[in-house]
Formats: sequence, C-alpha cells, structure tokens
Amino acid sequence: MRIKTEAITKHEGKEVELYGWVQARRDHGKIIFIDLRDRTGIAQVVFTPQVSGASDLRLEYVIQIKGIVKKRPPTMINDKLANGHYEIEAQELMVLNAAKELPLPVDGEGYDINEEVRLQYRYLDLRRARLAKNLILRHRLIKYIRDFLSERDFIEVETPVLTKSTPEGARDYLVPARLHKGKWYALPQSPQQYKQLLMAAGVEKYFQIARCFRDEDTRGDRQPEFTQLDLEMSFVEREEVMQVNEELLIALVRAISPEKKIQETPFPRLTYAEAMKKYGTDRPDLRRDKDDLNSLAFCWIIDFPFFEKAKPPASGWTFTHNPFSAPKPEYIADLLAEKNIGEILTSQYDIVLNGLEIGGGSIRNHQAEALRSVFKIMGFKTDEIKSNFGHMLTAFELGTPPHGGIAWGLDRLISLLAGEPNIREVIAFPKTGDGRDPMMDAPSVVDKKQLDELSLEVKKIKK
Repeated sequence: MRIKTEAITKHEGKEVELYGWVQARRDHGKIIFIDLRDRTGIAQVVFTPQVSGASDLRLEYVIQIKGIVKKRPPTMINDKLANGHYEIEAQELMVLNAAKELPLPVDGEGYDINEEVRLQYRYLDLRRARLAKNLILRHRLIKYIRDFLSERDFIEVETPVLTKSTPEGARDYLVPARLHKGKWYALPQSPQQYKQLLMAAGVEKYFQIARCFRDEDTRGDRQPEFTQLDLEMSFVEREEVMQVNEELLIALVRAISPEKKIQETPFPRLTYAEAMKKYGTDRPDLRRDKDDLNSLAFCWIIDFPFFEKAKPPASGWTFTHNPFSAPKPEYIADLLAEKNIGEILTSQYDIVLNGLEIGGGSIRNHQAEALRSVFKIMGFKTDEIKSNFGHMLTAFELGTPPHGGIAWGLDRLISLLAGEPNIREVIAFPKTGDGRDPMMDAPSVVDKKQLDELSLEVKKIKK
C-alpha cells in the first residue's frame, strides 16, 4: 500500500510503497542512496545492485518505489529529519517521469534566486519546503476562519466577480460584454456593496473568502488580485464587530501559530489623532522588542476623519476610507447638513499588526439620505449618484437594517505569521510588482478575431 514519507516510522519491518521526487542522490559505488520527497517530508531510500535503474536516477525524477522499512545503522541516523532513524531498502523502482536539468534549484530557501525566474517556473519554486509550508499554513488559517465563523452562525456567501464599475477609489479591471456591445463589467475591488445588500436581504451574519481586483500602479507589496476575509453583521454597533474580530484573531494565532506571542490583550486602542500625534502614522508598530520575530503587537485605530481634501489636480473632498461608512452618531446631523465637513469623524476602525494595516471596517450608512449626503460632499451630481449607486439607495429605502463589518487582507496576515518579507511568498501564483505573470506570459496580446467579436479595436500609442 502507498504511504507518505512522514508515516514510515509506523511501518518498521513492513513492505511499503512510496511515490515522490528525487531530492538528492548519493552514489557509493554498489550502493546508491536517494532522498525521496513528497508533500509530507523526506525519506532515505537505499538501492542495492539487485534493483535495476537506480544508477539512472537524477534530481527531480518522479518515481515509485517498493521496499522494506528498516532502522538506519547508528552511524547513519539523521536527527534533522523527523524520520531520520529509518530508511527504505528498495525492492522495486519505477520511473514515472524523468526530468531535464532544472532552471533553478528547489532544495534551498530560494530568496537569493532572481524573482522573475522563480515566478516563471513557479510550479518548480513551489516544490521547495518553505513555500509548501506556506501553502499549508494558508490552508489551515482559512479553514480555521471558516470553522470559527460558522460555529457563530455566520453564513458564507459567494458574491459575483462580474459586476458594475463604480467610483470606489482604485481603478477597476474592465471586462467587455460580448452579448451587450459597448458595455462593460468590472471585476470587484471588494464585495462591499454586495455584502451590504446581503444585509438588506436579511442574511444578518455573512462572511466570504473573497477574491478582489484593483488596477493600481506599481506599489511594492501589492498584487492586482488578492484575497480578503470579508465579514458583515446586522443589528450591531462598533464594539460588537470589533469584539468578534479580536476574538477570532487571538484564537487563530493560538491555534495556527502557537510559536507567536501576542504582546497585549485586549488589543490597545488609539484614536487616529492620538496615533498621528504620538507615532506620526495611523499604522504604528507597538512591539516592545522589534528584534523578536515571534512578537505580535495588535492594535485598533479608531475615530478617523470621514473626509479629507482631495489631492491635486482634483479638488473638493474625498473619503479617507470608504464612502459607505457611517459617521459617528454625534456627527450625523453635520453629515446630513453637509457642514463642518473636515470635523466629521467616521465609525471606521482599522486593525494594525506590527506596523501594517491588516484589516479595516466600519459601521455603514444604512439610510439612503445619509449615503446621498456623502456623495454630495464629494461633488457628485444627483444624476451621477443615481447612475452609480441607485441600486444601493433603493435598497436602503426598502428596509435595510443597521449593519457593519470588516475586511482583512489575508495575504498580508499570512505573510506576517509565516515570517515572510512580502505577500508573494504566501500566494501560490503571484504577479510581479508591475502586474505580470511570467509563467503564463500574461497579460498578452489576443487574437484579432476575439477583438472583432467584442467590437473592440486596439490603437497604437505613439511614444
């Protein structure tokens, strides 16, 4: 029967069947040793002259072996491996697929290899133990979130990927609609509007592991597509949303990354004004010992300004976080009257970890007139508000309950727990910093026939 390498310690003296890749090969004349790698680890396999084909094995050959599990001689024990006291004495060998010389090594950490090459051959890069471990961490973390929220009566709902383009901050990725010539879908920057409409639908407790898309300029540790934990609750105030998120983060760290130590619970809270005055940033790193890689210093930042002056060449006001946020209750009169705009504080709350924002949310506007006021302050005309957000206003006029929620940047949280320098190390198939996929050669030119079907024409821009 087939077993994984991690299980060989349970099968001493028995014949087993193993599948995997040749991680290393050592030829000692009549005896050949290989390290066989599968997803769970490495096992040493010993080939005697009675087994044919072993001398032809090379790195990364995919093989099947049958053999007897035996204890290693005392002088050959490898305490660095979990099963380093055992080896397999091969009886049969089958090569399932040979491998040419690899364009990059897969047995080290990989940090020193050109990233363009790593991403071009990402399926090879993912064979290294570090990245395989990151994918498993990601899986366990997302499963824990799903289980935690499901046990607390949340419902996971998938929202559309093809949606409407609305002005929410970053540029949208646009998708032409072949059946509706001249019209376009947009890929969602977040499920923000859909999750609020789910509250209008009476779902009450929603979450989603959501794919999000933003057509941004090159910005270091960002990706054009990324993953959020998206969460929304009805009939709640700010404290309730913050509490369930804090409980989830604490439980998650203890279960998934027990080697990490949370510096302080409950998480400290700072107003935006306090954070800016004391630290000069709304993402302060509160670690007492920044050399301790296992130290996690969470904090909440609250009481943000709702609006700020738009950056030139634009003029007027823009939102600081989210146009769908509600003001703090004491500022609702000013919002509706569209006065004292720079003094209005929002119900926004950000969760910060070790100097990085890992999530943000707010109590939302759930009444149409309040949302209209937000867009009026931002300079939208009545017909623009109706065209872009009429569906939201209509829903708010048909009995939408008060609600609030949050979104976490899962890639960033996972990279911090994994101790990785950037989010590309915890994403299976990331893009480069400028949004390219060297492995698939995307984005790429498409066939003229496809463009004709969409009634599109590509114009060359003179440089």
